[in-house]
This record gives sequence, C-alpha cells and structure tokens, in this order.
Amino acid sequence: MNTHCIILSQINKHFGDKHVLKDIFLEVPYGQIFGLLGPSGCGKTTIVKIIVGILQATSGEIQVLGQPMPDLKVMNQIGYMSQSDALYNSLTAAENLYFFGSIYGLRRNQVKKRALEVMELVSLAEDLDKPVHAYSGGMKRRLSLAIAMLHNPPLLVLDEPTVGIDPLLRQGIWRELNNLAGQGVSILLTTHVMDEAAKCHQLAMMRDGRIIATGTAQELQNRVGASDIEEAFIHYGGHQDEG
Repeated sequence: MNTHCIILSQINKHFGDKHVLKDIFLEVPYGQIFGLLGPSGCGKTTIVKIIVGILQATSGEIQVLGQPMPDLKVMNQIGYMSQSDALYNSLTAAENLYFFGSIYGLRRNQVKKRALEVMELVSLAEDLDKPVHAYSGGMKRRLSLAIAMLHNPPLLVLDEPTVGIDPLLRQGIWRELNNLAGQGVSILLTTHVMDEAAKCHQLAMMRDGRIIATGTAQELQNRVGASDIEEAFIHYGGHQDEG
C-alpha cells in the first residue's frame, strides 16, 4: 500500500507567461502534519489549489488518496480551508455549517451533532447562533477550520489556518491538529510562521515557485548547522539546496 496520501510529480503551473510552479516533486505521508513553508507569493497557495482540484497543473501528475486528480469523489474526502474565508456573512455560523454540511452530503441530524463538536474544538460553541458579519477576523478563521473538519475527512488541506488567531487559541488549534494526526488524519498546511513550521512532522521549504528543501525541522537544521528553522530557511533560500 502506498504510504503517501499526496504525491506531486514534476508539477509545473503557468499563468500566461508567468511560470509560478517549477518542477514540483512532493510526497506527503499519511497520518502526519506536513507543512509548506515559504514567503507570500512563493507558490504555496497554487500548490494547495492544485491538490484540492480547484486548479489544474500545466504539466505533471498528481495523486491524492491513491487517485489521480482532479476527481470529484476524492475532492469530497478533503477538508479544505482556503486563505480567504469562504463564508456567508448574512447567515449565522450554524446556518453556514448546515449549508456546507449539505454540500458534503451530511444529514441534518448529523450536522447538528457534528457542528457542536467542531465548534467546541475551535472555541466557538457559544457563538453558533451569531451572524458571521458580527465575527472578528480570527473568529472567521476558526469557523472556516470548523467547516473544513465538519465531515470528518481523512485529509485536511489548510492554507495558513492560524492567521489572525491569538496565540492562546493557536495553541489549542495545534493540539487538535496533533490529536487528529494521531487518529490517522493526514494534514497539509501552509505557513510563513517559523514557530508553526517547527511543529510540523515534516516540512517542504519553498521559494520562487520551487521546493528548496524537505525533511523534519530538526533534519533541515542539522544539515546546515542551523540553530533554528528560520536560520535553516535563510541558508536553503540562499543556496537553492534541494535537500
């Protein structure tokens, strides 16, 4: 059995004359938190959108959960949280959850039970009946995460999930991500925050549309004698080391 839930092979993506992804090779193991680390504009979100089936690569092959993508059945097994919150501001949080639950094919009684569970996980259970336009930016991010987890997907793809969330709540979210990984859920997330990158089981560092290094945070540091992941990233970025 393949031990990787996501495999990207020689992925290139062009937008007109702009070459935004360059020969990407990436393998994400099952049951781990895998981080894509890099500055804004390096191609992280484009990779994520190709993985979840929103964009199609210009060239290369992609498999997710053992199937070539894009594939509608596979897309329904992915919990996707985009960088910009895809929420209906005029509806309450509960109404948003029911709407997205219906898209995932959940029955109303299933959504009712699961909605309370996921909202408790993101510390929003007391705000279920509040209209989303009354939510702060951080609350909207947490609601988006709750929606991504709603249908118990085997794969979560999260694009900068903790942006705008205060440090205490970030700790709680990371505890839950680790709990989910411990239960066998595979998690791919993007970040440009170094301390979050260090919490991932494995990392791929990106710069200018390329993957410049992969490994655990400790492996990446040890290879170049860096004292932390930020120092390691600066080294790899300057040397274009494939790791």
